[in-house]
Amino acid sequence: MSIRNVVIPVAGLGTRLLPATKSQPKEMLPVGKKPIVQYIVEELNLCGMDRFLFVTGRGKSSIEDHFDIDADLIRTLREGGKEDLLSELEFERLGVNYFYTRQAEQRGLGDAILCAEHFAGSEPFVVALGDSIIGRHHRSMVVERLIRAFESEGADCAIAVEEVPREQVSLYGIVDPRGDGDLFEIADLVEKPSLDAAPSNWAIAGRYVFSPLIFDAIRRTGYDHRGEVQLTDAIRLLLTDGKKVVGIRLPRHEKRYDIGNFESYFETFVEFALTDPVYGEKLRILARELSGENP
Repeated sequence: MSIRNVVIPVAGLGTRLLPATKSQPKEMLPVGKKPIVQYIVEELNLCGMDRFLFVTGRGKSSIEDHFDIDADLIRTLREGGKEDLLSELEFERLGVNYFYTRQAEQRGLGDAILCAEHFAGSEPFVVALGDSIIGRHHRSMVVERLIRAFESEGADCAIAVEEVPREQVSLYGIVDPRGDGDLFEIADLVEKPSLDAAPSNWAIAGRYVFSPLIFDAIRRTGYDHRGEVQLTDAIRLLLTDGKKVVGIRLPRHEKRYDIGNFESYFETFVEFALTDPVYGEKLRILARELSGENP
């Protein structure tokens, strides 16, 4: 891949998942056998990304610890005759360079991306939201497709989108697509519109590719009523400036799991657990028993 740099914002407090997030980052909550953020790193590494910047905040040091090589743990496993468990630590050796910077204040996703300006420099880069898994037990190639579209279309921004129920449009950034294909130009986008104001039911799916022009657009974007800089508003400025923004539709097998509250977290965990290649069958039997169905 011609683009190697990834920015993963993980500075949010995760208040909708309290008390689970009181002493650990939301992004480190387990889904099946792995923490959320590990799925994201593995997905992007398979797409050729090898330079990752985490935009963190207070209380997020366990993310850094997770991706460090833990020599003491490896030695303990070997000395204890548990070499079979070493395969669970293979993610430590992905050949990825990790970088970390802090968002000093909670001032929105746009401000978090601005913290990555010195990391990205004059090169295009990928943004992957730290609480969104793409695909269940499947190699998602949406970032690779985004990069190809970004380059072939001469765009300054490429966005992955997914179809959501109309009644849920107020929960997401919603795009106004120009065309019906899997790759299309975006005419406009709105952050969490009302049902009446939503231009479509195609929601931003937590994966982006940007040119460095986004940094100036973020600086020119004002704060909203909550004192935050919305990334969606900065992308709208790119459109106002005549820049090209394109979208890629997620295929059904690359469903997004947006872990923003307990309902979505429970649903995601249960789905991943029930479809686990090792433990899934027994768990499905248990689930039927608990629900009163015959095994």
